[in-house]
Amino acid sequence: MTNPSWLLKESNKEGQWIAVSDLMAGLMMVFLLIAVLFMVHVERQREKVAEVVVLYDRLKRQLYEDLKEEFGSDLGRWGAEISPDLSMRFARLDALFDEGESELKPEFKKILADFFPRYIKILTQPLYRDDILEVRIEGHTSSQWLGVNSFEMAYVKNMALSQARTRSTLAYLLELESIKNVENWIIQHMTANGLSSAKAIYLPDGTEDEERSRRVDFRVMTNAERRIASLLEELAP
Repeated sequence: MTNPSWLLKESNKEGQWIAVSDLMAGLMMVFLLIAVLFMVHVERQREKVAEVVVLYDRLKRQLYEDLKEEFGSDLGRWGAEISPDLSMRFARLDALFDEGESELKPEFKKILADFFPRYIKILTQPLYRDDILEVRIEGHTSSQWLGVNSFEMAYVKNMALSQARTRSTLAYLLELESIKNVENWIIQHMTANGLSSAKAIYLPDGTEDEERSRRVDFRVMTNAERRIASLLEELAP
């Protein structure tokens, strides 16, 4: 005859296993739901990133076209060029500064007095002004410096020169009466950056184009990178 107490113990064990399996199944459903919600969240964030990329690509292209339309007829006489990366390059060093000096030549002052108010008028339009992170004045030099015997020392001296040139350029621009109505915006967004020979220009054969390397660039930086970085931070676990 079967022992009733033994049957009761076996029944209790089976009940415990059923309870544990039910619990595991429930936990799996919870984890699955969390995974699905996370995937939906990630997909939505990716869509937002894609939207930001498209939006700012469109904005950059529109701003590039507006700059070309405004300055296209002036570029030749200024010795300037506009690139799709939103940089405006002044590369006629003979019109900008004396060799080794940071004081603006009268011809460069005349160019800037014509160029800058029109440039700022475009950037501060409602279409662009809230999406511009920074307007950089970049000073560039060649890698050469007479009288020094090392690349490192030439780089350091050119760094000081390029920084001095961008500061004198910015100081002159802030003196223009024609920009006083947007001076606060300019002060909040414009920086002067000396880059020495870090971004020298090279010919197809790999040799440095010393003449074109010596230049002043105005470069617009949008806040697209900041917006995308913020969205990616939200995606991080």
